[in-house]
Amino acid sequence: METVVSEKKRGPAPTGKGTPVVVRVQPDLLSLLDAWIDAQPEPKPTRPEAVRRLLAAKLAAS
Repeated sequence: METVVSEKKRGPAPTGKGTPVVVRVQPDLLSLLDAWIDAQPEPKPTRPEAVRRLLAAKLAAS
């Protein structure tokens, strides 16, 4: 009898070629981020997308 070993899946494929940046956010700042997200039109951005948009807007304005 032959044993079949399947390859392990390692989660979803990356959505882009960018470099992941991990940031720890305190609850007060996270609340502000969530409030900003709630004020956006549908479809609402995810937290990572909201951070990308806010960062891009701030950097473009400087």
